[in-house]
Amino acid sequence: MTTTNYLTRKEELILLAVHKLGDSASLVRVLEVLYESTGREWTMGNVYVPLDRMTKLGYLKTRIGESTARRGGKAVRYYTLTRFGKESLSELKRIHDTMWNGITDPAPEN
Repeated sequence: MTTTNYLTRKEELILLAVHKLGDSASLVRVLEVLYESTGREWTMGNVYVPLDRMTKLGYLKTRIGESTARRGGKAVRYYTLTRFGKESLSELKRIHDTMWNGITDPAPEN
């Protein structure tokens, strides 16, 4: 598969977090995985906007969970990768592996 529009690094990380979480990929859980993986704070807006965009582009699909009293009666939206999303991540991994092939130490020399 060859895509004409590559994902940004942020989009790639968000898709990887969704993939890692499987069926439990809510916005809050994605934020937690991103923080655990990168050590950086991510805002809801910095994650929700790409999630929404990638859903519209077909990388993700959503489902609404049951409403809970803890959330004031609001339901949680869960995200999962579509086949296209999985294929796109596989292609990005292949590209990264190809680009890193032969590079043994990316650290600058002193």
